[in-house]
Parts: sequence; C-alpha cells; structure tokens
Amino acid sequence: MKRKVLLIYTGGTIGMEKDYETGSLRAFDFGNIFEKMPEMRLMECEVFVHPFAKPLDSSDMGPEEWRMIARLIFENYKEYDGFLILHGTDTMSYTASALSFMLKGLTKPVILTGSQLPIGDLRTDAKENLLTSLYYASLYENNEAVIQEVAIYFEYKLLRGNRTLKYSAEYFDAYSSPNYPILGQSGVHLNINKDNLLRNTNKESFYIDEHLSEDVLFWRIFPGMKLNHFKEISQMKVLILQVFGSGTIFSSEKTLETLQQIRNNGTEIVVVSQCISGGISFGKYENSNIFSKIGAISGTDITAESAITKAMHLMDNPNYKGTFAENFSKNICGEISN
Repeated sequence: MKRKVLLIYTGGTIGMEKDYETGSLRAFDFGNIFEKMPEMRLMECEVFVHPFAKPLDSSDMGPEEWRMIARLIFENYKEYDGFLILHGTDTMSYTASALSFMLKGLTKPVILTGSQLPIGDLRTDAKENLLTSLYYASLYENNEAVIQEVAIYFEYKLLRGNRTLKYSAEYFDAYSSPNYPILGQSGVHLNINKDNLLRNTNKESFYIDEHLSEDVLFWRIFPGMKLNHFKEISQMKVLILQVFGSGTIFSSEKTLETLQQIRNNGTEIVVVSQCISGGISFGKYENSNIFSKIGAISGTDITAESAITKAMHLMDNPNYKGTFAENFSKNICGEISN
C-alpha cells in the first residue's frame, strides 16, 4: 500500500526559479512540481500538493500562518499518512516549534524542509531535501508511523523541530540541534535513532490547540545596556531575557529594582542563554541569583525560537491547568531536557 503525503507549500527559496530575462528569482507554480521534479513520480508514496494561494517569504510567516498550517493538518489528518511543509529557511525553526506545541496527540510525521538555493538552480540542495523529506514523511513500520512528531529535515539530518536553530546563511548544512541528538541521518540508507524519537505516551486523540498570545517580548541583554528602557514594556505579559552564559546579568541594585518592578506589574520573566549549546543554571554564579530572587523562570536548555513560541502558546491558554511558570517549566513535547 502506498502511503499518502500532503505537501504544503508555503513559500521560500525552495519554490523559486530564476527568470532568465530579468535575472530575478520568482515563485514557480507548485502545481507543476511533478514536471519540475519527475523523480517524485518514482517515490513509494503518493504526493498531493496544497500550495498557499500566495507564497510567502519566511519573514512574513507568523501566528496566523501557523494556525493555517495546523488547521490544514487537522482537516486532512485522517486522509493522509504524513505531512511535508515546504518553508523558507529564516524562520522555519519558529514554525516548527510553534506547530510542536499546537499539534496535540500527534501520531503521524510532520516534516518541514526548505533549501538554501532555488529548486531550479544547477547546484541546488532543494531536490535532495525534498525527496528525502518525503521518504521520512511516509516512513511506516508495522503499520505505524516511525516519526510521530514535528521535525526538520535539512542536509542529510532529521532534527526535532523545537530543538533546532538556523546557524548559517551560507552553508547547505544550515541547521543544528545543539542540545538534543539528531533523530535520523540519510546516506546510502535512511537511518533512524529510535531512542531519540517522541511518542504519544498518553494515547490522546489528535487535536489542535490554536492558542497563541502575542503579548510576548524577547530582549537580548548586552554589556552597558540601559535598563530604564524596560519601564516601557510593563504591558507585556511575558518578557524573555536572553542573558549571558548559564544565566548571568550585570548585578546591581538598579538591575534588581527594575526587574522586580516588571515582575510586580504582573509580567512573567523567562531566562534563556545566549549560548548555542548548554543552558541556564540559576545559582551557578552569584550574578544569576537575582533571577531566583524575583521569581524568574529558567528556560534551561530551550532554544530562543522554542521559548518564544512556547510562551505564546501557554500565556492565558485556558487549556492548561496550573500557573504559567509551572507549565513553562514542564517538558511538553521534547523541547527541553528532563
């Protein structure tokens, strides 16, 4: 039996081709993808294409587009065995992270991929990314999907979506998962690290939770920063501070006073690290104790992209019991290490 995969094309470099008259890149009609890539007809799965009416640059992707993708998956969940989302690379980690929180009880693969060069370029990475992603999106064993989570496939590596970040705008190997091992790697064979895969242990039925609050602000701390700017953000419900190392910030009475004032205004403060690898550890250094004093939340080893989308999903979400701090500290779908 051939597995059925729904390919959702949102936009991005992967769907571009060069206009040889102008030299500019333009989106091509994804309805003609089988003419552009006849190799797809040789796949051991049936591919059905659903392009966005207007392809979007990934910088234009946001909460409403995340909801659109989640709804498409929900509406077609019973009909298809897997889902492949073609996406621009700049914000793919945000979309993958958001979807990981929104898609509940997932037991089928949701794979995102893109490319650094357009599909029509002679040296493109688009074809390999697309074809291998289709393999992963249709991979079943004993009538059960091997991948049952949101993942990103890029340059021979399958990665947990909410653990990824784009670290290169130059190289084909553009994504990394610094705090979680890879899910799989493609070579002569498609390798899967099954011990690293997520499973729906609660056996809950699939549904979507579209809740996303936009009252979230991300702020990177830097040496010499004037904290009086913080007084202007008192209306934000969540402030994510990206601080130094394992959780340090310049220590002074003014710092404590300002952050405490923000907390007193009802704003939740989440602390994440500027380091790509490793995470937050309150108390490791004296200059991190300030966060314990004000009741800030440790993001541990979460990525910035995942912290932002997790906060958006949790803030004021009536579907979660307990406080924001309690829920943010939980490992919901593999986004932090236990």
